[in-house]
Amino acid sequence: MNTEHKSQTDHYDICIIGGGINGAGIARDAAGRGLSVLLVEAQDLAGATSSASTKLIHGGLRYLEQYEFGLVRKSLKEREVLMGMAPHIIYPLQFILPHDGSLRPKWMIRCGLFLYDFLAGRKKLQKSQTINLRKNKTLGQALQTRYETGFSYADCWVDDARLVILNAMDAARRGAHILTRTACTNLSPDKIGAHWHITLQDLQSGKSSTKTADKIVNAGGPWVRGILEQSNLTNPKTPNIRLVKGSHIIVKKRFAGHHCYILQQPDGRIVFTIPYENDFTLIGTTDEDFEGDPTTPDISADEIDYLLAAANASLKNTTAREDIISTYSGVRPLFDDGDQNASAVTRDYRLILDKHNGAPILSVFGGKLTTYRQLAEEATNMISDHGFWTKGAILPGGDILNDDFDRFVKTQKSRYSAMPAALIERYAKAYGTSMDVFLNGAKKPADLGKDFGLHIYQAEIDYLMEHEWALTAEDVLWRRSKLGLHVSDKTAYNLAHYMKQKIVKEQDKRR
Repeated sequence: MNTEHKSQTDHYDICIIGGGINGAGIARDAAGRGLSVLLVEAQDLAGATSSASTKLIHGGLRYLEQYEFGLVRKSLKEREVLMGMAPHIIYPLQFILPHDGSLRPKWMIRCGLFLYDFLAGRKKLQKSQTINLRKNKTLGQALQTRYETGFSYADCWVDDARLVILNAMDAARRGAHILTRTACTNLSPDKIGAHWHITLQDLQSGKSSTKTADKIVNAGGPWVRGILEQSNLTNPKTPNIRLVKGSHIIVKKRFAGHHCYILQQPDGRIVFTIPYENDFTLIGTTDEDFEGDPTTPDISADEIDYLLAAANASLKNTTAREDIISTYSGVRPLFDDGDQNASAVTRDYRLILDKHNGAPILSVFGGKLTTYRQLAEEATNMISDHGFWTKGAILPGGDILNDDFDRFVKTQKSRYSAMPAALIERYAKAYGTSMDVFLNGAKKPADLGKDFGLHIYQAEIDYLMEHEWALTAEDVLWRRSKLGLHVSDKTAYNLAHYMKQKIVKEQDKRR
């Protein structure tokens, strides 16, 4: 149950505020360069935007229409780098774009996909192609009969929250101190501007403490500007942040196959329909300006109507409100480039280094999941003269022979032959080679301890609490996994009770 994996000190080279993908990525990069790193997160790791994405590592095909060629190229180049770093949680996904002549002509789509392929310089992913949807029963059967021509291209799927966790784990292994449920309540430079005083509050115990660091990285996501404002650190050149909500709905599986559809909309946007958690289809996302508390965004009635209309305009199987199993929403903290259209606001990032107070503070504005590693490398370069290292460096569990994940799963099923095959496959997809840490020679399910229901065993939960900062049932069921979609209320209750009791026992030992 360590919220930090090594003993705590009082002074650090760098303090990073924010445990989303950017903060975790920067912590990993900086720790790997030999810097002493403290990362503080007020909630759970990936507790906000970084667990509410469409779960894609992609170039952003639609960004070509906005002339964001640099962003698209940067994102496409990164796809295969990330696939090699974490082949257990990142893998290729086939996208089918049915052609609607009333929206974009065929020549425009062909040109866009040609440019997409060219900018990618791909080695692992297939190139785009034109397909006959009426003849290809596998790819066309779920679509309405009005579609004749479609286009196929490849991008990647990712378990977004686990990507954050793996970066934090690797940072901790390299010496970083990770504190969750810990808020930064104030930042102040010392009198001569040599370093920062950082006031922290443990949100579980209520206790406050003070640390110091030579440099601050403000990776607060939706709170990036608020962190500066609460400590009176803004100035006329401090950028504004544009909060844009993206929402998704989850329904029972609407079509067979492992491909997804990218559906053009009359307003120029696109909506994805993606196979999700074996039994479901994920439909999203929206773009809606957001005001309010980014901690608790909820899908609006208009967003639900929009997503249902998008799916029903293209798929044979219609979807109604009563078919919705679950929803989730996230607030994207975009760099405010002044564009009034939320969909057109740049998804690229800006790194703002401020030395007005002597000791540097670097703030991260904007960004997207796909380019997090590049952002982290660039951010660390701005505050350190140590060399590059993360490109190609494997994340925990990703050391799979020849990146052949299918062979790895087959080998693990054979190795743990007395275990349910579906359970071993789930472990492989979530933990990769790290699954052996908690399986630890287990031969049968009974060796894994208490079964909370749906083959959720004590050994896995203990691992998540000890190595992945999980403290609540929600941490386990909705971020470190998506088992919340499958489990009964009784299982969730049993799990929550066990975790609470385990924390109490651990606290008693420390007294």
